[in-house]
Order: sequence, then structure tokens, then C-alpha cells
Amino acid sequence: MDKQVIGYIYTNHLPELTAEDAKMLSILNLAFGKIDKGNVICDLEDYQEYLSNIRKESPELKMVLSVGGWGAGGFSETMATDGGRKQFAGSARDLVERYQLDGIDIDWEYPCIGISGIKASREDKENFTLMLKDLRHSLDQIKDRKCLVNIAGGGGNYFLRCTNMPEASQYLDYVQIMTYDLRGGFTIETGHHTNLYDNREDLLDVSTDRAVHAYLKAGVPREKLVIGAAFYSRMWKGVPDANHGWMQMAASTGGYGPDYGELAEHYINKNGFKRYWDDEAKAPWLFNGDTFISYEDGESISHKAEYVKEQGLAGMMFWEYGCDSTKTLTRVIRESFCRELT
Repeated sequence: MDKQVIGYIYTNHLPELTAEDAKMLSILNLAFGKIDKGNVICDLEDYQEYLSNIRKESPELKMVLSVGGWGAGGFSETMATDGGRKQFAGSARDLVERYQLDGIDIDWEYPCIGISGIKASREDKENFTLMLKDLRHSLDQIKDRKCLVNIAGGGGNYFLRCTNMPEASQYLDYVQIMTYDLRGGFTIETGHHTNLYDNREDLLDVSTDRAVHAYLKAGVPREKLVIGAAFYSRMWKGVPDANHGWMQMAASTGGYGPDYGELAEHYINKNGFKRYWDDEAKAPWLFNGDTFISYEDGESISHKAEYVKEQGLAGMMFWEYGCDSTKTLTRVIRESFCRELT
């Protein structure tokens, strides 16, 4: 497969994974493992039958345990010492071997930053690289397969300021940029949360393209970069009825809105909501005169897929499989990368 297609999936959504989508994927990120007293923990026993069936139907698919997620603590404390890092790396290897997985994806949100309520330290910047070094060494001890070490990185410069990506990259197979949540939870200004390009009238300088070039400038090789697509929305309420709701000061921040399956059923050109398209940013939105919803659809994903090819990036990933009950967005991804998937 020329381009990587990586999907995050909550383990309880594994029964929903179709054979067609499994065959499309290069990597399936299982969400989430956690850190408990320095060890990586994750109980996959109840899902062994599903994992076994996926392996039989899609033998080339890599299954990776994603460790962390928003609000998942334990990273800063565990990585602060050499002993803690080695304990972490050893327990990660034990899980990979126990469940016959193909690697570990680190989703530390975010080094040096404790905004989600987790502990953080300025030393996280150096310890992030040391963690990856120990994890790479530990997984390399598994002799029957080459294990992956990947990360999910924030889509803003804050992540690059708090890590040493030129050093960290040498231990990584793929750097998955979370090019979603680019705005929303901390802003009352409406706008796109997963747009491909900037819009010159946008007050915030956030976009997938901007994030990619920041990572490239920070020293991450182009062939390791993966951009993200969002299967969920961000929603602002109490929005002035002007400019179709875009670039307005809302009464709320942009909290999580409906996932794509619900949007398709109840929101997109339904129940008073109308779809609008920003051709400069290559991003859609919905507005009903009071509520603004930023989301991803087939058109925006198609543009991101073309961008991956044009820029020579490693591929595309998405969060999260269970958010699209219609399976529309995964079909678009399959069709967008059909040349690579044949």
C-alpha cells in the first residue's frame, strides 16, 4: 500500500468494523490503553474474537494499541525517571506480545501542558524523547515482527514547542497530526475545527496545511507525516445571524457536537440547518440562524486525500470509526486512495 490509512477505534466499536473498511486500513489504532502505577494497562480479552477475525480477513492490517488520550494522566510522572520509562516500555512490550499486536501509538495530550487536569512539567520535553527511545528499544526485542512506534501530535505550535521532534522522529514510524480540534473548546469565535487551508478572513491562523508545514520545519520527515480527519463536529450556540454564522462571537465555546452519523440523519440540510462550503479553507459548516457546526464531510476528506498525495505525505488517519454509523466517510477514503489500495 502506497499511502497509510490509519483509523482510530474504541474497542467497544470493534464489532461495527466492516470487512471492507478493515481491508482499506493499513493500521487500526485501538483506543485506549492507560498508565497505572507506571505500567501500560489494557484488557482486550473480551475482544479477542473480533481481533482474531480481523486478522484472518485482513492479514496485512497492523493492529496497534493507542496509549493515552485527552485527560489520561501518568505520562509526566512515569517518564520523569529512567526507571519509570523502562518500566513503562517493558509493560508496553508485554501487552504487545500478549495480544499479538503490532506496536504502540503514544497519545500524550500534551507534554509540558496540564490543561486537561493531568500533571505536567517542563522536563516533559526531554523526557518525551527519552520515552520514545526506550519504547523503541523495548519493542525491538520482539523478534517475530517489526513493531511500530507512532505518536498522535497536536495540530498547533504548542506541541512542537513542548517536544524535540528532530530527535524524537528518529524513533518513530509515523507522526499522526491531530488536525482537528484546531479551534472549539477554548474559543467563542466560530470557525472551522478541521480545515485543510487557511481562510484569509479567519482571525486564527490554524489549518491542516499550516500544521504540516510547521512539523516539516520542526524536522519531521515528510514520509512520516500523517494528517487527520474528524468524524465528529464542534458546535457553537447563541451565534449572531450574520455571515451564515461564520466568524461570529458566540454565546458558548465550541464544544463537541454530533458525530457524523447523527449529522447526516438530523442536521445536514435538515431541521432548519443549511450546509455552507468554504472553498478557500476546503471545509463545510452548518448554520440554522443560532447554532454553528463545524464538521468534516466527503468533500473535505477528498481534498485532504489529494493533499496527502500532492505533498508526498505518509497518509491519512481519522478519529473515530464509531462516529460514522453511515460508513460514508470511510467509503470516501477508500475511493480517494483506490489507486494505492489496488
